[in-house]
Amino acid sequence: MKGYLGVDIGSVSTNIVLLNEMEEVEYKLYLRTMGRPIDALKSGLENLLIQYGENIEIIGVGTTGSGRILAGTILGADVIKNEITAHSIATIKEFPDVKTIIEIGGQDSKIIIIRNKVVVDFAMNTVCAAGTGSFLDRQADRLGIPIEKVGEIALRSKNPTRIAGRCAVFAESDMIHKQQMGYKMEDILKGLCKALVRNYLSNVAKGKELKPPYVFQGGVAANTGIKKAFEEELGENIYIPKYYDVMGAIGAALLAKRYINSTLKKTNFKGFKIVNSRIDTEMFECDGCSNSCEVVQIYCEGKIIGRWGDKCGKWSNSLNLERYDIAQEAIL
Repeated sequence: MKGYLGVDIGSVSTNIVLLNEMEEVEYKLYLRTMGRPIDALKSGLENLLIQYGENIEIIGVGTTGSGRILAGTILGADVIKNEITAHSIATIKEFPDVKTIIEIGGQDSKIIIIRNKVVVDFAMNTVCAAGTGSFLDRQADRLGIPIEKVGEIALRSKNPTRIAGRCAVFAESDMIHKQQMGYKMEDILKGLCKALVRNYLSNVAKGKELKPPYVFQGGVAANTGIKKAFEEELGENIYIPKYYDVMGAIGAALLAKRYINSTLKKTNFKGFKIVNSRIDTEMFECDGCSNSCEVVQIYCEGKIIGRWGDKCGKWSNSLNLERYDIAQEAIL
């Protein structure tokens, strides 16, 4: 089988998707990054190889996420693209009329404003953890509730309590106080869901023109309590994609397909041999000027295969590594 590989490496999760030539998802994998993105990437590729063996031919590779350059260098990606574009193209494919994308992941949240299938505005929140997947995981663990049950329990509430959601620390303190006061668990959790949605709308979405249809994606989209809270605040239905948790990886694979088809080039994919290859990284500070750039070098079997981090290109350009960035007009 021929397929396009999409990889989304973030601080919390590493997502891998394989699309067939009809742009259908043949395989998807969600892994915890655990602070070791290279190990997560190799593990994901190994799982893909175990499932398909010699019957798979990768004909295009795209990477996205905060670790996109690292993953792209290791894999030999054809396209290395930011999360905004990757999430947008995947969402527009499934929901062509989408106007507002709500994306909440493990460590950050995003809002993407779409008009006529073009990104016209976006914002990201990486400062406060309130509302992110990691914060919800922490609260569920503290309460002794499986994270999968939080939304279900919250929906039982008839009288949600008000939780201070402007800050993760204040939200947790307020929850503890309400527990000590004897509030029902479902009322506390529903209050938390509503507080986190208010936090998102007043911070991430501040000043944005929000219009339906709304699409909610990222790991937190699995929380039915958060989805319901968004619907109550916005007064509109919220749509969740079939593969809500790996939309960035799907977008990266779609971008790779468009690039390969538009250029008629063969993929730069280095093959599955990297699963068993020794890959190392190191950092050094360049003393060539007052910028003192921190330059990252990546090695495969002792050979330098990539450098980045320098502002002037002194080190990264010396390798003559091709990095292709598709223009937005060409993909939407």
